[in-house]
Amino acid sequence: MRRTLIAGLIAAVTAPLVCAINSQTYTWKNVKIGGGGGFIPGIIFNEKEKGLAYARTDIGGAYKLNNDDSWTPLLDFVGDANWNSWGVDALATDPVEPNRLYMATGMYTNSWDPNNGQILISDDYGATFTSSPLPFKVGGNMAGRGMGERLAIDPHSNNILYFGARNGNGLYKSTNFGASWTKIANFPSSGTFIPDPDDPFDYNNQIVGLAWITFDSTSGAAGAATPRVFVGVANKDESNIFISEDAGATWSAVAGQNTTFLPHKGVLSPSENTLYISYSDGAGPYDGTNGAVKKYHIPTSTWTDITPVSGSDLYFGFGGLAVDKLAPGTVMVAALNSWWPDGQIFRSNDSGATWSPLWGWNGYPNLEKYYTFDNSLAPWTGSDFVDTTPGTLQIGWMMEALAIDPFDSNHWLYGTGATIYGSHDLKKWDTAHNVTLRMLADGIEETSVRGLISPPTGPNLLSGVADITGFVHDNLDTPRLKSYDNPKWMTSQDIDYAGNLPTNIVRIGAGDEEIKQVAFSSDSGSSWAIHYGAPDGVHGGKVAFSADADTILWRTDGSGVLVSRNQATFTANNSIFYGASGNVFYISTNNGATFAASGSLGSSTSVSDVLVNPGLTGDVWASTDKGLFHSTNSGATFTSISGVTQAWSIGFGAPVTTGGYPAIFAAANIDGVGYFRSDDAGVNWVKINDAAHGFGAISGNVLTGDPRIHGRVYLGTNGRGIFYGDTAGAQPPDTATAAPTSSVAVVTSSIILTTSVADPTSAPATSQVPVTSSTSAPLAGATAAVFGQCGGEGWTGATICATGSTCTTSSQWYSQCLPN
Repeated sequence: MRRTLIAGLIAAVTAPLVCAINSQTYTWKNVKIGGGGGFIPGIIFNEKEKGLAYARTDIGGAYKLNNDDSWTPLLDFVGDANWNSWGVDALATDPVEPNRLYMATGMYTNSWDPNNGQILISDDYGATFTSSPLPFKVGGNMAGRGMGERLAIDPHSNNILYFGARNGNGLYKSTNFGASWTKIANFPSSGTFIPDPDDPFDYNNQIVGLAWITFDSTSGAAGAATPRVFVGVANKDESNIFISEDAGATWSAVAGQNTTFLPHKGVLSPSENTLYISYSDGAGPYDGTNGAVKKYHIPTSTWTDITPVSGSDLYFGFGGLAVDKLAPGTVMVAALNSWWPDGQIFRSNDSGATWSPLWGWNGYPNLEKYYTFDNSLAPWTGSDFVDTTPGTLQIGWMMEALAIDPFDSNHWLYGTGATIYGSHDLKKWDTAHNVTLRMLADGIEETSVRGLISPPTGPNLLSGVADITGFVHDNLDTPRLKSYDNPKWMTSQDIDYAGNLPTNIVRIGAGDEEIKQVAFSSDSGSSWAIHYGAPDGVHGGKVAFSADADTILWRTDGSGVLVSRNQATFTANNSIFYGASGNVFYISTNNGATFAASGSLGSSTSVSDVLVNPGLTGDVWASTDKGLFHSTNSGATFTSISGVTQAWSIGFGAPVTTGGYPAIFAAANIDGVGYFRSDDAGVNWVKINDAAHGFGAISGNVLTGDPRIHGRVYLGTNGRGIFYGDTAGAQPPDTATAAPTSSVAVVTSSIILTTSVADPTSAPATSQVPVTSSTSAPLAGATAAVFGQCGGEGWTGATICATGSTCTTSSQWYSQCLPN
């Protein structure tokens, strides 16, 4: 019962408006999954202001810590034009003027992101930002994004900043609070490590570059540039830590350093005049099977290996690293990738001479875990007790962020691949050796949303989510108790419900090929069953459920279009479909083997969504790169909606009055890219987002309206989770004419498919074709096919229906050949 979205970045097209666009105030809130949902590569405390801390994410922006341990998002203003700013590759909070905040933002250094990066600058704790463009790309979601921090502020002269770039771009310096940047030409190395030079996906074949920058605050004095600066570089088998003793004028490799591994973190302990370094043999965050922890005593230029474990116990690299500024000699380090039997964190009170772990063996296979556990803020993450089952990743994984509050030795935080943990009783580690691990990511919603449905009965919202599968959202403002299970995939790629039996839900997975990738529910998602007719090793794509819940149509990734009836084995599709390719709307009546051209979509070259009105026969919408198109005769003809120059995701919501035409929500370009609602079938539009809510890349988002609450829309983003919006301001005036209504409801379902079309006169064989399982459009000839149009005001086509069907009036504009 929903349309789906072809992902991809499409440049917006602008054109003069014919209709006027009003704005309506909306209240936007996150649908609360609770406690993260994605990788937290960096947590940074300010050294001067108590309680001030920030967290950065790889695809969901950055957050500021609140006094109650919750977090406030800082980059929700990011929209389609600057979407890559949700990738935060480095963050620095000013140790002199704490109101100053800097972020290096940009999503990818490869072709996936066409834009260069930027330094975002704030002088009001992140309330507002200005942008300082960089002449190269920044990789907030690239390999090595947990290294750092790559951005650092001089503690003695805070107008000076350094930034370590990726992809061979070297070291940059600013002397005017980040407003402009100059490359340091004589820096010895721009980095040589490439995770996988042969990666065919153009991702791991990029140079990781510089890893971190650390000023030695014990050198120099306030008011002048700090003379001693350390820089870590992602190099193997060659020098990877460099030092300047003259404020960056000259550089040299630190003598005696380790060149076997990559330096992930370089953290200064000022009271010890010591630099601590964590190493891994991979850039992270997913790899790492070996590593080390070392310290460098600056006055004596002495290196000491303080790796917590060795031999067979060392099967991971090291990432997160922290020192306690109030307790000299107290240092903590996290295993970057200990996938079994759990993650691991080590703590030392004697500068690394001895260590104690967060868990240990009490005679294999018995585990002792030295913590209590509280995940009440995010119950979906798993058991709410200390789970000693080997292989249960309760402590976490991908642990690159680890920080101890410089004003409170009891307060610590660390990031994982899914959330933030920590507590306010850290010093108990040294006495009872039993600390609290508490979920402390309240307010961080970092999921990538793949599908949303809002059925007319049952829960108002169900989601398909990357990495954490998806949820039934029976209450939008409380954490989810659990995600989908039986089967429990990492990612639910798409989800749909049956129009006539909306408690019936189907979802498909992506990637976990050892588990069948289709599941269905008959109780609105409360429980699920594996579809045992699904083929093994097939996954991804898009799915549609027929109105009576007896047919599942599945456009797979790489295995074509499959169909299952009454939960039978999936076979080649043999239903009737609407489809679109380029600017032509198509109809198939022969199992999808060929498509006959029907209506025209103007000058469109690609189609994003096909949406079918469940309450009005023949009412079809298509969003394309050239606008939004509407048909009232099953696609025989289309009207271009005035003023819409490009449209992506579209969805229906509740009408203004019961029985009226449903509201239409659109992610579109209507005198500018944004999010809009029409209550009169596209005659008039109101813009519903504002400058504070940009929602990132518009082409990567999904939306749907709520069929029970007028004005409510659900918007799934690629990195900031799910939002729901409700009207808060008065309805703008309009001059809407009455929208078409009908007494005949034909409930249909839709899906976007990749279709190979055999008929050379039809759509190109390799095109992306949004296809709607629905009633057919009229075919040429004196006799209209079953489901074809047979009458209506202005109709000049066939009026005789094919055998087995009768011409049935839906409205004064439309009659259709419906089966007897």
